[in-house]
Amino acid sequence: MHPLPYWRLSGFYFFHFAFIGAFAPYWGLYLKSLSFSAFQIGILMSLLHVTRIFAPAAWGWLADHIGKRVVIVQVAAAAGLISYCGVFFGESFAWLFIIMALLSFFWSASLPLIEATTLSYLGEGTARYGRIRVWGSVGFIFAVTGIGYMLDALDIAALLWAVLGFKLGIVIFSRQIPEAEIMIHSTDSVSVRQIFRRPEVVVFFTACMLMALAHGPYYTFYSIYLVDHGYSKSVIGWLWATGVACEIGVFFLMPQLMHRFRLKEIMVFSFGCAVARFLMIGWGVEWLPVVLAAQVLHAATYGAHHATAMLLVHHYFRGRNQAKGQALYTGLTFGLGGTLGGLFSGYAWERLGPGLTFTASAAAVLLGLVLVNWKMHADHKNESAAIGY
Repeated sequence: MHPLPYWRLSGFYFFHFAFIGAFAPYWGLYLKSLSFSAFQIGILMSLLHVTRIFAPAAWGWLADHIGKRVVIVQVAAAAGLISYCGVFFGESFAWLFIIMALLSFFWSASLPLIEATTLSYLGEGTARYGRIRVWGSVGFIFAVTGIGYMLDALDIAALLWAVLGFKLGIVIFSRQIPEAEIMIHSTDSVSVRQIFRRPEVVVFFTACMLMALAHGPYYTFYSIYLVDHGYSKSVIGWLWATGVACEIGVFFLMPQLMHRFRLKEIMVFSFGCAVARFLMIGWGVEWLPVVLAAQVLHAATYGAHHATAMLLVHHYFRGRNQAKGQALYTGLTFGLGGTLGGLFSGYAWERLGPGLTFTASAAAVLLGLVLVNWKMHADHKNESAAIGY
């Protein structure tokens, strides 16, 4: 096997999440500038999640079938860049619907396969995952703060060119990553369907889907919500960056946290923090200290939750099932959960208002917390001990 290509993987994560840092907080503002309604914005933004229901599974199956994960990433990155260029040629709802659907279809291929590749390189040293993944958070901060200042000075259309630059970076770094050897594992003879049917796996996926669903209003309308309450785009950028900066700290601390706490305890804590965070956003937007405190909780609601989830997916799906397992996780959580959250947010934002919309998010996370606390410890004791679960 090749030695760990630390900087090549880190560079890919940097640009992948820089794209998200430009897209998630600000694309809704661009769509609003085109006079789309909240429901239309919800539909368009949910496309980033809709294709993640089925596309990652298709890409993951293809990658495991041909044994060339990085080749798939390279092809999808180039196709995604070409698809994105369509935003420069039209502004109608129908046109952007097509472009964003194509963009999402190809974009959704990359992360599950890169996650599987990274974990393959790490082998049993999965505690070091956060040290690579942290560069994605750095990329997000770079994009979200820089573009916030940029949009205070320039027209919203400048966002299109910034996103194009990040898409180009994804293509360049995807070409630098060598294939990782897919190790033979004792579970290779077990089908993904058999693994997925295990009760603790079903509960794990369901709880993570609820977490993704709850973030739907946040990723779709948070920046619009803050602009409507008088926050400047540069301040909004720093609020997003604050959350991700705290997330970086968690990624670096994961080895120590795993040494002191079981993964179940870390995940339960992240769900509890998410309940508090969405209530704070929904009802405390008038007070900057409350909004800032809610962003600090991003360290738990995304950082700790995501790192824990990746280690559990790696634990449940090994060997030749690894890419399919990562794809299944992406499809059911960020895909199905994100789609339902995005569509719900577009519907509820105009009818219930922001406060009740974020309260519904808190209720969804609370249900996930109950599920995690009730059933997720059903794994065998000897397997649990191996990952500190």
